[in-house]
Amino acid sequence: MNKIRIGIIGVGQIGKMHIEKYKNIAGAELVAVCDLNEAEAKRVAEHYDIPHAYSDFRELLKRDDLDAVDVCLHNNFHAPVTIAALQAGLHVYCEKPIAGTYSDGKAMVDAAKLCGKQLHVQLYTLYGKDTKAAKTLIDGGMLGKLYHARSSGFRRRNRPFVDGYGTPYFTRKETAAGGALLDMGVYHIAQLLYLLGNPQVERISGKVYQETDMLQERREQSGFDVEELATGLIRFNGGLTLDIVEAWAVHLGGFEGSSIAGSKGGVRLPNEQTGPGAQSFSFHNTVCDMDMDSTLDLDMMDLRRNRLYENEDAYSSSQHHWIAALQGRVPLLPTAEIALNTMLISEGIYMSEELGREVSADEVIVRARTSAVEL
Repeated sequence: MNKIRIGIIGVGQIGKMHIEKYKNIAGAELVAVCDLNEAEAKRVAEHYDIPHAYSDFRELLKRDDLDAVDVCLHNNFHAPVTIAALQAGLHVYCEKPIAGTYSDGKAMVDAAKLCGKQLHVQLYTLYGKDTKAAKTLIDGGMLGKLYHARSSGFRRRNRPFVDGYGTPYFTRKETAAGGALLDMGVYHIAQLLYLLGNPQVERISGKVYQETDMLQERREQSGFDVEELATGLIRFNGGLTLDIVEAWAVHLGGFEGSSIAGSKGGVRLPNEQTGPGAQSFSFHNTVCDMDMDSTLDLDMMDLRRNRLYENEDAYSSSQHHWIAALQGRVPLLPTAEIALNTMLISEGIYMSEELGREVSADEVIVRARTSAVEL
């Protein structure tokens, strides 16, 4: 397999996580890293035995030995850096969400098409065993006509910075654009959009909250002006609906996992919790006019697929998929388009909150504005 030569832009927490992933992929070669913190860029390069380090991403983009870059920056920096990289002739892998606003995400998708380059967005939930099992059941007709889905994500009190991890960049609109919805919700909403066939959004109603107590000192230091809880109801073309609840902090013992309901059956996805509240993947249907609740052996499914299916390794993770797609072994999943639709929903929820009413997808698109910040 040919090597794919990659530059990493941003070596903070997420950048280091991406580097660790690439280390385990035979087809990936890390050539250079970049960070505004030049000392940290050099330290990371030395630690991971990466040959080159930069403090200006524009200098990294001038290299003639790169195939792609991986953008690991905060949300409002995604669009300017991604578009510059695409225009420099490079494929781009971008951390989620696609950008801080729909307008910026659309500009990225349009730039990729114009430049003839591939744009991939980090949506790790698309590669989970639960997603693969649900997709297999849906494609096999076991759910029948899909008509409603629920997207949920739960944390009891686990907000960035104010609850003891991460930086204030996650809690400020000027850098993150949003809170729980853009940090966690993007994974769960995108997972369902993928399983539903990325349907066209028609109307959006939503409400966001910041109500849970936090330490006053942390509140002041954080500049916390994003939501910790988001709710929404989405109507798609054709009558399909999706309801959303996503929490960084809420005084409840847990949520059920996401789910999809169809005319012949339904699936519940794991709720990513441990202990008594943990929920595993399940399939629900009727057999001989009797209600049946089923569990599946997802580990055996995964083992069998890796033994028998060609290029199954290309769906082991987002990074594995990216490298395999650039090698031409598999077509790239439409992650950019799914991420853009996810951003349309998220921005619609924010707009519905602002206006105090339901909004149409067309209205969101027309009113969308940039939040991009140049480095």
